[in-house]
Formats: sequence, C-alpha cells, structure tokens
Amino acid sequence: MPVEQLVRRNRGRYQDLRSILDLSFDQFIATAEDPEHRAGAEKIWRAIDAAGDIYKKHYEGLYCVGCEQFYDEAELDDGRCPEHGTVPDRVEEQNYFFRLSRYAEQLDELIASDRYRVIPESRKNEVLSFIRQGLRDFSISRSQERAKGWGIRVPDDPSQVMYVWFDALANYITALGYADDAEKYRHYWFENPHRTHAIGKGVIRFHAIFWPAMLLSAGVPLPETLFVHGYITIGGSKVSKSVGNVIDPLELVEQYGAEAVRYYLLRAVSATGDHNFTYEGFEARYTADLANDLGNLLNRTVSMIHRYREGVIPAPDDSSPLENGLRDVAEHVPGKLTAALDRYDPQAGLSAVWELVIAANKYVEEAAPWKLAAETKKGDDAADIRLSSVLHALAEAVRIIGALLEPFIPATSEKIFDQLGVPSDGTNWATRYRWGGLVIAGTEVRKANPIFPRLESPRDAASA
Repeated sequence: MPVEQLVRRNRGRYQDLRSILDLSFDQFIATAEDPEHRAGAEKIWRAIDAAGDIYKKHYEGLYCVGCEQFYDEAELDDGRCPEHGTVPDRVEEQNYFFRLSRYAEQLDELIASDRYRVIPESRKNEVLSFIRQGLRDFSISRSQERAKGWGIRVPDDPSQVMYVWFDALANYITALGYADDAEKYRHYWFENPHRTHAIGKGVIRFHAIFWPAMLLSAGVPLPETLFVHGYITIGGSKVSKSVGNVIDPLELVEQYGAEAVRYYLLRAVSATGDHNFTYEGFEARYTADLANDLGNLLNRTVSMIHRYREGVIPAPDDSSPLENGLRDVAEHVPGKLTAALDRYDPQAGLSAVWELVIAANKYVEEAAPWKLAAETKKGDDAADIRLSSVLHALAEAVRIIGALLEPFIPATSEKIFDQLGVPSDGTNWATRYRWGGLVIAGTEVRKANPIFPRLESPRDAASA
C-alpha cells in the first residue's frame, strides 16, 4: 500500500474516535500535510541550525521502527527492543545530527531544580540518571529513500526528511502558529507560565531531554511541567499485538459506553503507575460506583420527587443536623478536588467527589423520606415540612455532584442536570459548586431514567 494511502486511512480511523469516545479538541492535524506545521517545523530547524547545533555525519546503529529510535546494545533486552520486544534493524546512512551533548548540564540543572518539573519524582530521577550517564548527539533526519518519500523535507536538502520525532515534537508549538508568531502561539505558549505536557512513560526521553534541548537551542520557552503516566497492562504485561494480550478499547466502549470507560481509567487507574486491566475489575467498578452509587442516587432522588411532590422540586422549610452534615461534605469536596488536580491526580479527585456521592446515599437512608411520606399521609404537618427539606437537599447534592463530575464524564454530568431540570452551567463558576440557590423550588424534574444500566450478563473471572 502506498504510504500516503496508509496514512490517510489511519488518519480517518483516529478522527472517528472523536465521536466514538466523546472527545473534544480544537484541531486535528495531519502534520506531514499541514502547511502551518510544515512552515513551523522548517522554522525551528533553521533556528537550531543558526545556533550551530546541526551537523551532518555518517552513522550506523540499531533502529526500532516501532519506537522510531536508535538503541545502544546495552539498552536492549536480550537483543530486543525493551518497548516492543522486536529485534531492531541495523541501519547505516548519512544523517543530520543535533548537538544534544551541548545541553546536558543545562538540562540537569533545569530538571533537578524543578524549573522544568517532571512528575512523578521517580520519573524525574530516571531522567536525571540518564542525563548524568552522558548525553550523545542524536540523528534528526532520515534519507528520502528510507522514509519512502514521506515526511517534512529538510530545508535546503531534498535528499533528507526530518526525523519523525523532531517534527512531531515541534507540533506542540506549530499548531499554535509558531511559524508566523501568531497570537495563539504568544498567548498559549510564549507568554503562558503554565505550559504542561501529559505523556506516557515510553516517550519520556523525547519529552524530558530531546524536546527541551531543541527549545533551548531555538530560543523558545520550555514547558513548565511534564506529567508522565504509566501503562495499562494485561496479565502484568504491556499491551502488545505480537504478544496477543490485546483488549480493543472500542469494543469496551460499544459494550459499556464511553463514559464508563473514561470513568474507569480515571478512577481505578493510578495516574503515575501501571495498572493491570481485567474485565472482572472493570465490571466491579462499573456496578459499584456507576450503577449503584451514582446511578441509584440520581434515580431515587428524581423518583421520590415525582412520587412525593408530583415531579416538582420543593422549597426547603427547615434544616436538621442531617442536612447540615451533607452540606458540610459538599462544601469541602471542591477544595479537595482542586488540590488533587493540582497534583495531576484524577484518581484522588474522583475519590473526593465520591465522598459526596456516599454521603448523599447515606443521607437518604438516615433521613428516610419514605417514612416522612407515610407520616405526612397521616396528617403530620411537621413530617411534610421535613420531607420537602430532605428532597431539596438531595436535589442540591446531586446537582453539585453533576458539576464536579463534568471534567471527567461530561455526558453523564449533562444527563444529571437534565433529569434534575436545572441549568448545566449554573450562574457562574464561583457559585456552581456552592450549596444553595441553584436548585430552584418549583423546577420540574424529568422522568427517572437509569444513566448506567445494570449489566445483564456480567463476565466472571474465568472468562475475563
């Protein structure tokens, strides 16, 4: 298959993920064919060349096509790539090189001092160890022949194309308009103090060493933070088609929904460590957290408002220690969530949100609105007043839960707001997570509809 045809086919498959996984993004860029990227890649090449950091030489080495990276013999695992388990190709050709060795001391100081912050600490130490072993210049071009004519041409040398990682890394700034110093580039990169990259651990060398060195050479500001996440493993091993331990995420989405998959990856998986996936663990988390804790809470709240108040959220007429306790939890969760996300820890953030989910479910049992409804039927006016306050407090707690969940599972958040009949955006960000005032008495709730249906035929451990 011609390279261009292969690339365009695969590009379409990735573009399709936008709707399948309910993703949002500003641009989708095919770098080799994007004129803005091409101009930016050429600009950064010329800037690095002008700094005296590009030279040409003959080279021979062991090259993994999957990694698009040369390896030393000592870095291989029994002669095989440590990432892909394949035997690297021996490549011999004349390429352009970048003087990475010139920036070893500067990179060491930047990373050790956290001026370029690498998270977690274990990855920071890994990078510093690699730097202190000595950095060698690396190849930043490939012959047109070996690249099969595909890629960004090296300026003033049509016989070579840029090394795929060189032009791919430049995409962080070329997409913003680096080529012509666009307003977006100046706003989001050049003048922005909080430039953050989120990457997988397998490409840490490119982002923690190659990329910042390229930026130093070109005179472009460095990122502030590099957040490095781990791998999803199966059977304790990295997912690999060659090994055969592959679970298709699109099949997971088709069976359980995109929101459930998003939630699992953010709640069950450590942000920085590896996580061993099993169907059994996935379904247990789905059932316990989404179907039971969250789904049942929303369903009960909406159903009771229909049953006891004809589908209209009542006004609160009093408060008790139960409401005050629930309100106290609700008021503390946003701060915990913010602190967790400041640490790049979505797992801890969702655990904080679930404190309110659990507290609201506990409140239902302790307040026992069904008992208050029974007393109301007997003519107990005090019970009727209490029932209104309980239902209003539940609606307010569920609304806040919906707001807190939006960064993680946005479609679910929207469903919660829709069923409650309350606006999804609140009045402003300051009041959105605050108790009181945004659940308006007299609002009609919609008919209860399970947002996470129970699994009809859960897999057992043997089938998983």
